[in-house]
Amino acid sequence: MTLPMFLLLAAALISVGLYGALSQQAVVMVMMGLELMINGVIVAAAALWWFLAPQQPDGQVLVLVVIAAMTVEMAMGFAVVTLLFRASDTDMTDMAGELKG
Repeated sequence: MTLPMFLLLAAALISVGLYGALSQQAVVMVMMGLELMINGVIVAAAALWWFLAPQQPDGQVLVLVVIAAMTVEMAMGFAVVTLLFRASDTDMTDMAGELKG
């Protein structure tokens, strides 16, 4: 595969993730859309690293940092969804604004 094909794949992942994040009301589905967008960024970063400077480890470090940040973000997101579900017995984004803390 060539660099433009990888970038096209990354753009497709980001586009589908953006559509999924904006069109869904369930918090878990919004988080899946965010996950797809972050995966698109990972694909683009890895492809750019591989085709532009494969001898330098900078691209690998960037990809690992993004994956670690994605893991923490998803864990915190699922914790918030679990608390939201326990508090109000719903997992919809429009109901989350009605919670009182």
